[in-house]
Amino acid sequence: MSLIYKGKTKDVYSTDHKNHFLLKFKDDVTGTDGVVDPGANTVGMTIEGAGQSGLRMTTYFFKKLIQEDIPTHYISSDIEKSTMIVKKADVFGQGLEVICRFRAVGSFYRRYGAYCTEGQDLGTFVEFTLKDDEREDPVISRDAMLILGILDEKEYDEIKNLTIRICQLIKKELLKKDLELYDIKLEFGRDHEGDIMLIDEISGGNMRVYKAGQYIPSLELENLFFQNS
Repeated sequence: MSLIYKGKTKDVYSTDHKNHFLLKFKDDVTGTDGVVDPGANTVGMTIEGAGQSGLRMTTYFFKKLIQEDIPTHYISSDIEKSTMIVKKADVFGQGLEVICRFRAVGSFYRRYGAYCTEGQDLGTFVEFTLKDDEREDPVISRDAMLILGILDEKEYDEIKNLTIRICQLIKKELLKKDLELYDIKLEFGRDHEGDIMLIDEISGGNMRVYKAGQYIPSLELENLFFQNS
């Protein structure tokens, strides 16, 4: 097993299986100036137990999605070791992030605050951004992705529809705990046969969740979610 890629919150290793990777969840979380921010491009701090906590939530949701016949890269996980075995994936372009926004917060509100109020209901709004730290993950339109050859029309429609299905399921699961999903960031890739699947993770580190109008930090969210379960 050898290190292939060192990420902000996860490292990627090779395995004996040619079509599988091992992800090692770290205790690093994204943010700026000591404040956790799921949308940030830098590591804000290290919190003991964050890796295991994020993996536990990721495992829960990936298993739920598999039960609903939604394709994911998940194969198995070891919570104690903070590791997850996944299918190898080819990303779109140099990497896309797909954000599902239920309410106006974060970068959406910073961009469009002249036209909306913070926390305003957005229905189920889906937008795409490029994974590009140097350019601060710019938002990209459907037409731009088609022109640049990042994906085609069929792939765009499939990813958007999958995003809505996945995020509605996550939102419903959170509501069972009186938690409201405001927005969440997902990633998709192609498996070795070219089929689209959800990749990366689903944890407090890539979503904003509120309870009674108050933002819940990622580790606290994960603890609340599994409380009494």
